[in-house]
Amino acid sequence: MEMKRKLAMAIGTLALALGAGHLMQNGLGGAPEQMAAAPIPQGITPLAAGLGSPEVATPAVKAPMLPEAAFGPPAPDVVAAPEVVPEMADQAAVADAACPLQLDVMAMSEARLDLTLIAPCRPSERVVIRHGGLAVTAMTSPSGSLFTTLPGLEARGQVSVYFSDGVEANGAEALPDLAMYRRFAVQWVADDAFALNAFENGAEFGTVGHVSAANPARRLPNVPVKGGYLTVLGDQTAPLPMMAQVYTFPVDLAEAVDLTIEAEVTEATCNRELLGEVLFSEAGSVTKTDLTMATPDCDAIGDVLVLNNPLPDLKLAAAN
Repeated sequence: MEMKRKLAMAIGTLALALGAGHLMQNGLGGAPEQMAAAPIPQGITPLAAGLGSPEVATPAVKAPMLPEAAFGPPAPDVVAAPEVVPEMADQAAVADAACPLQLDVMAMSEARLDLTLIAPCRPSERVVIRHGGLAVTAMTSPSGSLFTTLPGLEARGQVSVYFSDGVEANGAEALPDLAMYRRFAVQWVADDAFALNAFENGAEFGTVGHVSAANPARRLPNVPVKGGYLTVLGDQTAPLPMMAQVYTFPVDLAEAVDLTIEAEVTEATCNRELLGEVLFSEAGSVTKTDLTMATPDCDAIGDVLVLNNPLPDLKLAAAN
């Protein structure tokens, strides 16, 4: 699993890690009754965490190779190509017509992308969805279809969907309104779980203005809402799940936002290094940075590690 975890993270360009760590205890304020209770730290444990040097994506992005864990073992060397028999070519054409693979991408409001994947011969299969440096897993339905929505990160709206055998589908639709939005994302693989928090206009933990997976501040159709919102992406039930959380900033730049990235110390995460990536999209330009957190020994299970102000300028706040 450790090798799969490292291979899966190779989908993005990794940068050198800078060390800076922070530990959050239980002193951030109580959450309201309607929200999930925050984990209660068992003690104070030093944390080593850091962000690598940011990497700005170029306008033309060539889809990188996915890890072997996603594609399967490499194909054997072919000595000679077989002769194509017309009857065999006709049979392959009939098979392709009976099993179409189609990805439709549609631009939506608030610079979002609606995806519709039709793959009738690929029921209940794991796929990896890539867009603007983002990479998350999903599962096709028993009928071989997939419907999901992504927050746009790059203006061309290019999306690729990869199956485990290397087959891929591509689609795109431009996002003309993306220049209005800023988005920050954290992504990880399997047990290296992180949690993104946004504190708007000086909000305290668990109060109005604290946006998290427990309180994503989802938009309602045709209802104007101030502030930002969080989108949780990825299918946790997929083999080797690749997950992400994306925060969309308020359109009003005058609204102040403080961000933190958390990681809970569990049996699966204690006494090792957690790996992830952070993405920052501003006016359609994406910056990608490597994220590492060194967790304490397993006697610190229950503690929560916190990285403050994880923006690409690497201006890290002091530990709480």
